[in-house]
Amino acid sequence: MTTLLSCSVDEPDRYTNYILPIESYVLPETFSVGDSHEIELKYQKPTVCYNYRGIYYYSENNERTVAIYADVKDGETCSEVLPPESEVSFNFMPTTAGTYTFKFYKGKGPDPDDASKEIDIFDEVEITVTE
Repeated sequence: MTTLLSCSVDEPDRYTNYILPIESYVLPETFSVGDSHEIELKYQKPTVCYNYRGIYYYSENNERTVAIYADVKDGETCSEVLPPESEVSFNFMPTTAGTYTFKFYKGKGPDPDDASKEIDIFDEVEITVTE
């Protein structure tokens, strides 16, 4: 007696990750130690196939780098029509007084020292946190 077993191993979906630029942002007028402050971000997905995955937030000393983290399912076919601009926000709670620099990612641009290369472009904003 012969028994044939058949099984199908589906490959998991694969995704390509992207960092998207911040189109605009809104910061509170004042910042205080220990208080939570909402920072609003607007960004543009290049197509409807881009999936929002969160806020890219890197912190080192008193410097914060902010961008949008997204992915696209590999092989997905998308139209080139731009979706509406998206909005997200996050809370920033400073723990010490002083000057903080926020660097909002604006995309890639030509390197001023070598036009054949691209560099990351940032909008830098300094904020003062009081006690």
